[in-house]
Amino acid sequence: MEKKLRAGIIGATGMVGQRFITLLADHPYFEIASLSASGRSAGKTYAEAVEGRWKMKTPIPDFVAKMTVKDASDIELSTRDADFVFCAVDMKKDEIRALEEAYAKTETPVVSNNSAHRWTDDVPMVIPEINDSHLEIIEAQKKRLGTKRGFIAVKPNCSIQSYVPLLTPLLDFEPTDVVVTTYQAISGAGKTFKDWPEIIDNVIPYIGGEEEKSEQEPLKIWGRIEDGKIVKAQSPRITTQCIRVPVSDGHLAAVFVSFKNKPAKEQILDRWKNYKGVPQQLGLPSAPKQFITYFEEDNRPQTGLDRDLEGGMGISAGRLREDFVYDYKFIGLSHNTLRGAAGGAVLIAELLAKKGYIQSK
Repeated sequence: MEKKLRAGIIGATGMVGQRFITLLADHPYFEIASLSASGRSAGKTYAEAVEGRWKMKTPIPDFVAKMTVKDASDIELSTRDADFVFCAVDMKKDEIRALEEAYAKTETPVVSNNSAHRWTDDVPMVIPEINDSHLEIIEAQKKRLGTKRGFIAVKPNCSIQSYVPLLTPLLDFEPTDVVVTTYQAISGAGKTFKDWPEIIDNVIPYIGGEEEKSEQEPLKIWGRIEDGKIVKAQSPRITTQCIRVPVSDGHLAAVFVSFKNKPAKEQILDRWKNYKGVPQQLGLPSAPKQFITYFEEDNRPQTGLDRDLEGGMGISAGRLREDFVYDYKFIGLSHNTLRGAAGGAVLIAELLAKKGYIQSK
């Protein structure tokens, strides 16, 4: 791009906001132009606002450390210097819905990491390699909001990134039943081991709301646009269990699946190897060159070894084998704060910019 687009980060002091900063600090399309957070942080430099709370492995970029944090509730101030915003706030869902719509109505596109608008039927919930066509619903959303350039696009839940990309290339074989257990890292709860010593040597078999998201969100992603709404797919049936494990980053999924038309193992492996989406075709900066990587070793993928594949934006698969209850079983892995959170949102923004949905004000 000839001129970088100015990005604002709403919720800049939280873990996902911090990840946005590391990803955008030297981005070829975007520059960080505005940082906003709660009233507690407003008026402080960013370094002051996150003192003792910076959770990234790399230091705060110098120019970001000196930026003054704005109050996220002051929408006019927060959007004044931004062509669009990323949103990763920690608020009640109804408050987030209202806040994001208020931002959009200032003619500022919102790329959201929050779950509040995932089931708003004219808001696209996007994995760019899978359902980029859902961006077409933005025009219907603009009519509802009364905007010309303002809209909301959302990233789906982090847990589904470890298995939805692996099921998508197989949809024409008509999967009927899917059983998934996800083993989810503590960063998905915004925690580190320092914050959460109780998780060490422990497994927690419950993550509030996660199973409902994991079972239903794939159906919207695989859905269709009809009469200005995204209508979710009716199949396959998906049931999940979501478990918190003592891992810093990376969500791993154990998947069982049956098909109406059972493929051969070689067909599945071929589909995974050759699956590409629009981000790969366009060469978007955050897009992995190889979207899905299959490991032949029996003990791969491993969270600690493979979560950073393709800069944390690739999907890993392994242990594909036939099952005597279901047709097949396999393992999937994705990085939850990169592909599953901020990185996935940045990739959505890159796609929106490339397709002309986000432009300079």
